[in-house]
Parts: sequence; structure tokens; C-alpha cells
Amino acid sequence: MSTTTSTDSKVASRISNAVLWRGLLAIAVGAVAVIWPNITVGAFVILFAVYAFMAAVMDAVRAFSSDGGWSVVGHLLLSLVSLAAGVIALVYPGPTALVLTLIIGWWALFTGLVEIAMAFRSGQRAGQRAWFILGGLVSIVFAVALFIRPDLGAVSLAIVFGLYSIFYGVSALVARREGRTIEKNLNRFAHAVS
Repeated sequence: MSTTTSTDSKVASRISNAVLWRGLLAIAVGAVAVIWPNITVGAFVILFAVYAFMAAVMDAVRAFSSDGGWSVVGHLLLSLVSLAAGVIALVYPGPTALVLTLIIGWWALFTGLVEIAMAFRSGQRAGQRAWFILGGLVSIVFAVALFIRPDLGAVSLAIVFGLYSIFYGVSALVARREGRTIEKNLNRFAHAVS
């Protein structure tokens, strides 16, 4: 196996692991929000901030593990948006449900738009592209729903955010599985050729 193939394999493995952990984190955060919807706004702010910071770290890892170009820019943009959302949530820990709803709505809107844009970068298989687009559309629909009904209470917001987070986590795990399948096929091909 050549050095380039070994390096590519390590990068692919790191990205795959980042997607796995992000998906599992999203599912865990979503489950907590759905199981205990009576959490206070303050607890939800902290929960959201932790999730946003973890998403920022995962996207930064993916950005610096990428080949370059738009993938790096897209992941860095997602990282900065998630970081900003987490900081805003912690700096103003006592916001009303309305303010928290709008913060999460803007975060979901930007995340969805960037994911849809990233779906059209080169090198994506149709299955991966479809999952990026679907995840982006769900984020945008979630944001629009929050903008239309910003008067949702903390309990409703926790349930809606939890369901969104679970769906997002599952879609990340499916995208990871698709990526692992591609990686295995490429490794088989590389071994067959060499």
C-alpha cells in the first residue's frame, strides 16, 4: 500500500469517526430532550450550548481532515455557526423561550443551507448527496417551523429539538455507513490493482 493510500485511509477513518460521534451525540441529546421535556429553559440552554460546542469541534475536525477547497470552507463555516450559537446561548443564560427558539431557528437554518451546498461538492456519491440534501432540508423545515411559531414553550421546544436531533443523528450514521462502504470498496480495488 502506498503512502498516499495509507494517508487517505487515515483521513477517511478520522472523518468517519467524527461523523459517528456526532451522530451518536445528536441521538443522545435528542433522546434526553424527548424523554425529559419538562426541563427548564436554563437547563435546555446549557444542553443546547454543549451540543453546539461539540458540533463545532466535530466540524472543525472534519474541516482539517478534508482534502481542501469547499469542504474545508463548509465545515469551518458550520463550526463557526455552531460555536457562535453555543456562545450566545451561554452569554445570555436567562433568555425567554422566544429568544432561545429564534437562536436555534437561525442555527438550524444556516446548518441546513450549508449542508445542502456541501452536497454538491465534487466526489460525492448519489446516496451521500441525497442524505446531505435531506438533512439540510430537515434543518431548514425545522427552522421555518420555529420562525412561524416562536411562541412555543420550553417543553414543546425540547420535544421538537429532540426529534430533530434524533433524525439528524440517524442521518449522520447512515451517511457514515455509506462512506464506510465506499472506503471498503476502494480498499478492495486498491489491493486488487497492486
